[in-house]
Amino acid sequence: MRALVIYCHPRRGSFTEAVRDVVLERLAVAGAEIRLRDLYAEGFDPVLSAAEHEGYEAEPGNRVPVESHVADLQWCDTLIFVYPTWWYGLPAMIKGWLDRVMLPGVAFLMPDAAHANIRPGLTHVTRLAVFTTCGASWWLTRIIGAPGRRTLMRGVRLLCAKGCKTAFAAHYLMDSSSPESRARHLQRVAAKLDRFLGGTSKMKEAPA
Repeated sequence: MRALVIYCHPRRGSFTEAVRDVVLERLAVAGAEIRLRDLYAEGFDPVLSAAEHEGYEAEPGNRVPVESHVADLQWCDTLIFVYPTWWYGLPAMIKGWLDRVMLPGVAFLMPDAAHANIRPGLTHVTRLAVFTTCGASWWLTRIIGAPGRRTLMRGVRLLCAKGCKTAFAAHYLMDSSSPESRARHLQRVAAKLDRFLGGTSKMKEAPA
């Protein structure tokens, strides 16, 4: 198992960091090879420049500005995102990573004479998981539509292997969380990961 963990949080000592540490620990217990990309720590630039946009479809030159990230994405068979949900969606850093790294010829294949739509390019990815935190409640997040979750668990999922296993866990109401609720959530993340990593059979997205 080759696991790529995309981690996004601007501050050290956050609860999101604690979630990340549980993810890394359970991956290690499962015997996975692990690559961690801490986007803030490495100073990842989330802005898609004019030059990159102009050469967006020019393969393989389009991957040169983010070559190491593309290499990690092509290496992994397990892709995991750990981040805080802001304004019901993805932090700009994660969105920028998708904009710059999920490129034509990498994450998807562009339409051509034989295909009217894009086609998956991440068919080597057989596991996709998201672990996040939300200030809002579960109900309010669902009323708004949970755009961050949908982008990853539906949009990115469609680019992965058929039957790709998925897992999702969020601690809602973070602004009124307690030490007990946070401890319970870390236990839940560990349990979900153990199930997620333990088998290869097809499964539906784990309920929130």
